Amino acid sequence: MNPYLRLVRAPAALTVLGDAVAGSGGVLRGRRLLLPLSSVALYWAGMALNDWSDRAVDAVERPERPIPSGQVPPGAALAVAGGLTGVGLGLAAYAGGRRSLAAAGALAGAVWAYDTVLKDTVLGPVAMAACRGLDVLLGAGPGGRRAALPAAGALAAHTLGVTALSRGEVHGTSPSVARAALVGTCATAVAVAARGPRSAIGALGYAALVGRAQLAALEDPSAGRVRAATVAGIHGMVPLQAALAARGPLRSALAVACALPLARRFGRKVGPT
Repeated sequence: MNPYLRLVRAPAALTVLGDAVAGSGGVLRGRRLLLPLSSVALYWAGMALNDWSDRAVDAVERPERPIPSGQVPPGAALAVAGGLTGVGLGLAAYAGGRRSLAAAGALAGAVWAYDTVLKDTVLGPVAMAACRGLDVLLGAGPGGRRAALPAAGALAAHTLGVTALSRGEVHGTSPSVARAALVGTCATAVAVAARGPRSAIGALGYAALVGRAQLAALEDPSAGRVRAATVAGIHGMVPLQAALAARGPLRSALAVACALPLARRFGRKVGPT
């Protein structure tokens, strides 16, 4: 696999396409259909920047990654992060004008702050949750930010738990962290299910996919179980997005849900973490 595709975790971008759809209530139209591509560009930028920031640690813990293995020079990874950030901002401006550009700018700032400053601090999971929430708000149309807040909150809460748990991917985690992530998943599923019968179906799928892996990590909080739960949490974004979009046209929710089998299939070639 091309090392640059592995650098940006290319297939994992399928799990962010639904953010803007959920934020829009499933009604993206016209140029605004390009907003999910802005999300993808900014996500890929964050992945490249993450590996550039972690290159010294990865040289010890994950030497097979593109930068420590010598397949991608550090300067090239940083250039990829900068270039993709520019692409994401440009797409947002073209798709939604000044309002969308402002949202994308806030998201880009949060991504860069997380990867370069906040990641290894106590605020790291909160910053990552903010990134996901802002990505959802990117999809909100004029006057639609307030209506998009519940969707943004649900995906941010899920991201908070997944990020906190993911810190144990190399050395394992504590039962308390695994328990907190599982409780958060259950609470998020219940809150989303309350939005209506169609949302409840997606929420049930989300809870089954993510909760089962997190329960296994709670029973055995070793690095392998935590890594599996983190992958499930990333893929679990898709049914959660579909459940949130289900209040709008059903076709939008179904289109979002179609990303899950693709993400899982291609995730076997390029890991999402």
